[in-house]
Amino acid sequence: MRMSDLFAAQLEREAAICRRTLERVPEGRPDWKPHEKSMQLGYLSSLVATMPGWVAMAITQDELDLNPPGGKPPIPPSVSTTRELLQALDESVGRSREALRDASDEHLMTPWRLLVGGHVVMETARHVVIEDAYTHLAHHRGQLSVYIRLNGALVPSIYGPSADDRHF
Repeated sequence: MRMSDLFAAQLEREAAICRRTLERVPEGRPDWKPHEKSMQLGYLSSLVATMPGWVAMAITQDELDLNPPGGKPPIPPSVSTTRELLQALDESVGRSREALRDASDEHLMTPWRLLVGGHVVMETARHVVIEDAYTHLAHHRGQLSVYIRLNGALVPSIYGPSADDRHF
């Protein structure tokens, strides 16, 4: 079995969990945050919706600069409705599905770089970047589930039942 087949199966599992979570994000509160140091709800929701696309980025780009000299740092699109969040999720998942279809094991073992201001801060194999993207997504989705709870909305099942969603 190819590595990309394993990553594609994980993408489908994570996409379904993201969809359930994003469907619960309360609308009309994009600036809300639980603490002054926390991300805003709108930003965090957009981040969770677009993070599955990081898989495609790791496959199709050789690097990402978080603060490119003379350019703007990448930021997720600003969305304000559940429909827009789900559309952003579908687009990001679609890009990654397509990239994974054509990714060979040999390509996934080639280096990928993360830069800040033109300086390399990480260089590792693409398959490691993809693995880390999934755990990073789980981290931010977990944050989002807390935001959902603190806003009085129902928390969906994620990797098992929640207090609000017992069927799994």
